[in-house]
Amino acid sequence: MSSVLKTNALESEAIYIFREVISQFEKPVLLFSGGKDSITLVRLAQKAFFPAKIPFPLLHVDTGHNFPETIEFRDKLVKELGLELIVRNVQDAIDQGKVVEETGKYASRNSLQTTTLLDAIEEFKFDACIGGARRDEEKARAKERIFSVRDDFGQWDEKNQRPELFDLLNGKIEMGQNVRVFPISNWTELDVWSYIEQEQIEIPSIYFSHKRKVFLRDGMIWSHSPHVYQEEDEIVEERIVRFRTVGDMSCTAAVDSYAATIAEVVGEIRASTISERGARIDDKRSEAAMEKRKQQGYF
Repeated sequence: MSSVLKTNALESEAIYIFREVISQFEKPVLLFSGGKDSITLVRLAQKAFFPAKIPFPLLHVDTGHNFPETIEFRDKLVKELGLELIVRNVQDAIDQGKVVEETGKYASRNSLQTTTLLDAIEEFKFDACIGGARRDEEKARAKERIFSVRDDFGQWDEKNQRPELFDLLNGKIEMGQNVRVFPISNWTELDVWSYIEQEQIEIPSIYFSHKRKVFLRDGMIWSHSPHVYQEEDEIVEERIVRFRTVGDMSCTAAVDSYAATIAEVVGEIRASTISERGARIDDKRSEAAMEKRKQQGYF
């Protein structure tokens, strides 16, 4: 199958999933981070419901430690498309004593998003949360179904999942349960970039080569920022870098790169032997780091 035919097939599958969400659930929401995957979801949702507007809001769980480029792009996209955006802040959960701020060398707010997300789901009574997770990202992601049921505590049981045969998606849930939906579950990082290239989708500048103040730690390139812990002997320098994945600044490393266009990024990814999640320190805490977070309600 040619790359174009594959991309078209993946698009059709995702559009089908979006339409199943609307037909089976009362109050869905799209989890939006401002990264390439959630931006791709927005384009797919546009196509699924055109000429009508996207019929559900976007929810951003803001750690307060996001890259400024991502927040600027988020606000621009929402304004241009006339979308409803709900923002809930991890800082509020910290202030309320629901979660405790991490300290030290690898401190991050990434895992603290879980409490804020579950509170938002309860506040708005969302029954389907659409996310941009893909099976190729990480081992725990590969265990997910497209319709992934969470119990009334927001927890995921990887051993008790529904079969999804012949593209039949079962959205039946009990009172208090909700479903995480992954329309691009079968896509790879390269598929996403190929789609961005094909559709000429605008994405944050952080994904392209740019000069940035950084420092090195454990063989990885970290942004110099008040949000990122830094030892006195970790020297700040300027390097030409880009980011393959966008998360909390304190857990997302950059890569050396001169890829300044979508085509150059696609070529770089084709040649890469390292997963994009290789630049996420929160996945390196243990072999089961992601799976444990998902069991607790992480998306």
